[in-house]
Amino acid sequence: MKTTTSKNLAVKKSSAKESESNSNSSNSSKDQSQLMELFVDELKDIYWAEKALTKAIPKMIKKASSEELIEALESHLKETEGHVKRCEQVFGAIGKEPKAVKCEAMAGLVKEAGEIMDETEEGPMRDAGIISAAQKVEHYEIATYGTLRTFANALGLDHAASILEQTLEEEKAADKKLTEVAESSINAEAATA
Repeated sequence: MKTTTSKNLAVKKSSAKESESNSNSSNSSKDQSQLMELFVDELKDIYWAEKALTKAIPKMIKKASSEELIEALESHLKETEGHVKRCEQVFGAIGKEPKAVKCEAMAGLVKEAGEIMDETEEGPMRDAGIISAAQKVEHYEIATYGTLRTFANALGLDHAASILEQTLEEEKAADKKLTEVAESSINAEAATA
C-alpha cells in the first residue's frame, strides 16, 4: 500500500512539475510575443521618423550658414537615407513588410526645429538653434535604437540586433560631431551676436 501511495505521490509531483513547466513556457512565449509586438511597433515608429528626417534635414541644410555645420548635416543626411534602408532590412529579418506609423515624438521635434529656424536670426544664432534641434533628434534616435537593439537581443534576433547596433553607433557619432561643430565656434559666435 505504501509503495502504491508513494508512486501516486511521485506521479502527482511529476505532473505538477510538467504543468508548471508548460505554464512557464506558455507565459514565456506570451511575454516574448508581447515583446515582439512592442519591438515591431517601435520599429514602425523609427522607420517613419527616419523617412521624415530625410525631408527635414535638407531644410536645416538650406537654413544653415556654417560650412562645418552644412557638411555635418549633409553627411548625416546620407546616413539617414541608409538608416531607412536598414530599418527595411530589420523588417525583412523578422519576416515583416516595412510599414511606417507616424512617430508623434519625431513629428514634434521636426516641428520644433522648423520653429527654431523661423524664429532665429540668420547666421551663428540660427546655426546654434539648428544644432540644438538636431541634437534633440539624435538623442531620441539613440534612445530608440538602443532600446530596439536590446529588445532584439532579448528576442534572439541576432541579425536584427547587429543592424540596429550599426545605426545606433552612427547616431552617437552624429551627436558627437554636432557637439564638436557647436563648440568649434558657433556657440561662441552666437553668444556675442
